[in-house]
Amino acid sequence: MAQRHVLGLSGGRDSAALAVHMRHTHPDLDIEYFFTDTGKELPEVYDYLGRLEGVLGKPILRLNPDRDFDFWHKQYNSYLPSAQSRWCTRMLKLRPFENWVRPMLDAGDEVVSYVAIRSDEPYREGYSSSKDNLTVSLPFREAGVDKAGVIELLEASGLGLPAYYEWRSRSGCTFCFFQQKIEWIRLRERHPEAYEEAKAYEKNALEHGSPFTWSHGESLEDLEQPERVAQVRRDHEARLERARAKMQPNPLRPDGEPIDIDDLYGQAKMCLSCHK
Repeated sequence: MAQRHVLGLSGGRDSAALAVHMRHTHPDLDIEYFFTDTGKELPEVYDYLGRLEGVLGKPILRLNPDRDFDFWHKQYNSYLPSAQSRWCTRMLKLRPFENWVRPMLDAGDEVVSYVAIRSDEPYREGYSSSKDNLTVSLPFREAGVDKAGVIELLEASGLGLPAYYEWRSRSGCTFCFFQQKIEWIRLRERHPEAYEEAKAYEKNALEHGSPFTWSHGESLEDLEQPERVAQVRRDHEARLERARAKMQPNPLRPDGEPIDIDDLYGQAKMCLSCHK
């Protein structure tokens, strides 16, 4: 029996900051860093993981699902994943992790999984396991590290934020259904091939009777119409202006705190393995 320490990375800000935090505060721990690759990630995610490996001085294990997105899409009758049926998270994120960690648990090892839930996220919980020898640790919550603290950790390490944070706040799949409409529009601008692929999946799903589109209430084909794009941009800018007007000046950050998409549109119950 042994004690194993594992830390899942999404390619996003918080989990990267937690890896840096653990590297500096617990250099004695032999932490196994892993990334569950759906095969539908943004190119920027892979670039960021490569840079993170340089900071950590350690490789990040890639966990690939035993079946890809297209396989599970067919198994679910060509229905798109949605907030009501998150089969993508179950099959492409959680299942590979469970398959990887199961031999450790079966051998009687104690496994500690470190999750990047911040101190300013009391509404979030970590992965729930039925195994007594798998425990979840929330170091940021215990240390009182909030969003500002996460950004400071990344800046101090020289890693900085993932490049996609310039236009999007969601890591994980290119066509994550939790994206806001402005993020879909920006995806079309930055990665038009990914947007077209998402449209093809959506068209196929609708033809098979799926009640869901990727973006709530309208298809991607409708969303990309010029008049609709202009309307979404106007709404987003109005939200930004309201948010900036409410912000309290921070003398330590004269340029202001970055405003996340989630700050503008409200916190959704997103999948931690993709978002963090």
